[in-house]
Amino acid sequence: MAAAAGGPRPCRARRGARAAPTNILQQLRCGQLSGCGLTRGTQITEALLKERDKQAKWSGIPLLLQKLYEHSHPNSDFSQCQSILKEISPLLSMEAVASVTEDKKAAQESTFPNTYTFDLFGGVDLLVEILMRPTLITQKKKQKISDDLIKDCLSILYNTCICTEGVTRRLAERNDFVLFLFTLMTNKKTFLQTATLIEDILGVKKEMIQLDDIPNLGSLVSSFDQQQLANFCRILAVTISELDPGSDDKHTLLAKNAQQKRNLGPSRAEINQATLLNIPGFIERLCKLATRKVSETTGTSSFLQELEEWYTWLGLDNALVLDTLMRVANEEAEQSSTESSDESGLANTSTRSQLPQPMKIMHEIMYKLEVLYVLCVLLMGRQRNQVHKMIAEFKLIPGLNNLFDKLIWRKHSASALVLHGHNQNCDCSPDITLKIQFLRLLQSFSDHHENKYLLLNSQELNELSAISHKANIPEVDAVVNTDRSLVCDGKRGLLTRLLQVMKKEPAESSFRFWQARAVESFLRGTTSYADQIFLLKRGLLEHILYCIVDSECKSRDVLQSYFDLLGELMKFNIDAFKRFNKYINTDEKFQIFLNQINSSLVDSNMLVRCITLSLDRFENQSDAKVAEVLSECRLLSYMSQMSMRMSFLFRLINIIHVQTLTQENVSCLNTSLVILMLARRKEKLPFYLHTLQQMEYTEKYPGFILNNFHSLLRFWQQHYLNKDKDSTCLENSSCISFAYWKETVSILLSPDRTSPCAIVSYIDEAYMDVDRDFAEE
Repeated sequence: MAAAAGGPRPCRARRGARAAPTNILQQLRCGQLSGCGLTRGTQITEALLKERDKQAKWSGIPLLLQKLYEHSHPNSDFSQCQSILKEISPLLSMEAVASVTEDKKAAQESTFPNTYTFDLFGGVDLLVEILMRPTLITQKKKQKISDDLIKDCLSILYNTCICTEGVTRRLAERNDFVLFLFTLMTNKKTFLQTATLIEDILGVKKEMIQLDDIPNLGSLVSSFDQQQLANFCRILAVTISELDPGSDDKHTLLAKNAQQKRNLGPSRAEINQATLLNIPGFIERLCKLATRKVSETTGTSSFLQELEEWYTWLGLDNALVLDTLMRVANEEAEQSSTESSDESGLANTSTRSQLPQPMKIMHEIMYKLEVLYVLCVLLMGRQRNQVHKMIAEFKLIPGLNNLFDKLIWRKHSASALVLHGHNQNCDCSPDITLKIQFLRLLQSFSDHHENKYLLLNSQELNELSAISHKANIPEVDAVVNTDRSLVCDGKRGLLTRLLQVMKKEPAESSFRFWQARAVESFLRGTTSYADQIFLLKRGLLEHILYCIVDSECKSRDVLQSYFDLLGELMKFNIDAFKRFNKYINTDEKFQIFLNQINSSLVDSNMLVRCITLSLDRFENQSDAKVAEVLSECRLLSYMSQMSMRMSFLFRLINIIHVQTLTQENVSCLNTSLVILMLARRKEKLPFYLHTLQQMEYTEKYPGFILNNFHSLLRFWQQHYLNKDKDSTCLENSSCISFAYWKETVSILLSPDRTSPCAIVSYIDEAYMDVDRDFAEE
């Protein structure tokens, strides 16, 4: 009877079962986990709830949920529901505010009894049921839920998610509910609350959603205004970025290769990227958002100052908060305009309808952050060329160039908004984050793509042509073919602006790494003498050497980025080596430079490769200028010593192993290969291998280096022979054909112990260990 009447389902007792829970809270939790007994607070009598409420400090929440349940049955008009939620909401919102204003440690140690009780007594499930009720009824005349009721339900769900552990994950497991939430985004009045909840849910969802599953995605995106589209980018960021494995071991190349073998088709993130690109006008709208200017109107009022202080106090790093503030401000302005038309009323309207300029700027910065991130991810995806073509056509780069001084690299003002608990120079600041995201976009845009010349203006392109003509070398095809109508306008292009701020950056600045990466990406690919001279004329080499030598930079990340940039800037360029020698003009300076190189070869190996390749080319030239620099340059003289090259080779092989290879340190393996390929060209490969053997014995580790190198080369074959892009990069950066790379590796891995160029010929049989299986099990 009880079961038929909708009561709790009885469970048969089992032998050896644990004793039944001793209190109502434990019984409810047990019922929710097992499906037996009480599962919802509404199944408890009102009298019992009233009796226990004060003692248990439930704040009347179970009773309110019971009332909500009774007024939200399938045939209800929901008329009473909103007034009940208005009573519940303040109890939960107070805890939500506390959870975001406390520091992380305090928040983790805090308990939030109201949200916990709300979830325990079935409040989360009940609100989901109310929201989805219209979609579950087959009647022609479906129930209509008011916008205000939807907003209250969404806000309470969000507050419960951020205060009570496990709620967000439970909601994320309900794919039907997640997809349903997207349908609520069509309503502008409920958009912000919906977007906030979706973002929170997708952030913990184990499996990425497929954008194609969202009903009418194309029309949904098309219906968004620019504000909504910018906030939607926060959600898109989760759906188009590859999920972080969460473990350093998973970032090894071995793990990545194994993952690629298991997943032969495109990933969910790649499928979602393609889906977005198929939405008409999507990229064009993003480009407009990224490049639009902030309104120049200024103004202030006591009301808006209060909003601004509220935002700063809350410290929510969220564009949705700013949207809420702006929406409230607009509603206030509309309300003011309908009030009295006397003099004081008019004055009130003129001040309250205007937002403070710092808030406008911050609002725009938060938007651009999300948009630039999405564009950056798309630029690194499978459809890179398609994205490149579109963002060039929609003039993203000229637009960003026009915003550079006023917004992207603007000077901080005393009134600038900062996040609660942070300062203007903190890496968490939206200003800082925008700059870093902007630099990452430039890096992705320039990297191995001919569109990189859009970073210049017409005069600067002409300068590149003049450099080529003066050096009597052909112009780069990409320079000749660049559409001048799509390049930067104004006195300086974006690359030149970046160089200017780069040289002014303080020594401790977190931007140095990203600035160097962005400029280096412009130089990557086939070495261009004109590109190098363009940057040398603007003092880039001297700036880098100042940072490495004179400021004695300690940051490993910044040093690595400077070494990589220096390598690309100097490679095969005799003028650069001459400038280097002019700046590093004392033995003391040169020793500091060497100490920086030797302090971490993982960071400096690309520069070592550049010097080695350049020395080899210069030695084969008969030009008098080259001969002069060869005889005078400390750096070239140092690398020309056989003992130095062997020392680098030995250490490069020794610091990497197959199991620890990553995208960051695999360059050490390729640099060691470059040294041996150049030795092979001069028929000195056997001498190098024999010297490595002698160095092993000197270090009292016979076979250790050569066995390790053998394993590394076997992995190299497995990794590179199946990747077109990586092989092209190796070929372009070294000016050595990939066929010669493959041939050299095959010769070194020959099993013939009589071959003078085979590694196994230099490992004593007692120490032979070249057949070990390095693949992950």
